[in-house]
Amino acid sequence: MRRHKKPNGKPGVSRRNFLQTAGIAGGAVASGLLVKPAGRVRAAPSPASAPLGPGPVEVTLEVNGQKHVLKLEPRVTLLEALREHLGLTGTKRICDHGECSACTVLVDGRATCSCMTLALDAQGKKITTIEGLAQGKTLAALQKAFIDHDAFQCGFCTPGMILSLKALLDKHPQATAEQVKAAVAGNYCRCGALPNILKAGNAVAKG
Repeated sequence: MRRHKKPNGKPGVSRRNFLQTAGIAGGAVASGLLVKPAGRVRAAPSPASAPLGPGPVEVTLEVNGQKHVLKLEPRVTLLEALREHLGLTGTKRICDHGECSACTVLVDGRATCSCMTLALDAQGKKITTIEGLAQGKTLAALQKAFIDHDAFQCGFCTPGMILSLKALLDKHPQATAEQVKAAVAGNYCRCGALPNILKAGNAVAKG
């Protein structure tokens, strides 16, 4: 590269020479003559850290005491797996944003919004849906209490309400009225059946 002298007498680089040198370096990069140092080359991901999908992968779910092996895309929610792949339509899909809690199921005994849970994350856990409460034709205590106290109208919120209350009563069989109310605080009922829903929950808590 040619250098020229600056007005102060010190050597410098002309604009023309700089552009010529930059053009040569750019051409070398484009033609592959310049290679990154070996130490900076990223290693290929190991099989263990490789991302799942985007195609279907094998997912094993234990639902109502039975194991099911499904082929699901990693993006499939537990709600979609239950309704569309296992035919368990008692779990309702309404808001699909975890706001109404109509899709509530039990995951290891905890009330869980299935629309906000990936099926992949439910593997190895015990899942209970509304279909898993009755023993044959014998209804569970909460199901019977909902009928006895006329605790539903359209019924869309009912499965989520019952399972939210079951999660509470399994942990606190003699729950207080305040605990019953808090258990369904996140479950929406647009029909106005909440007073009777609370009566049903309190009736079971009192035995």
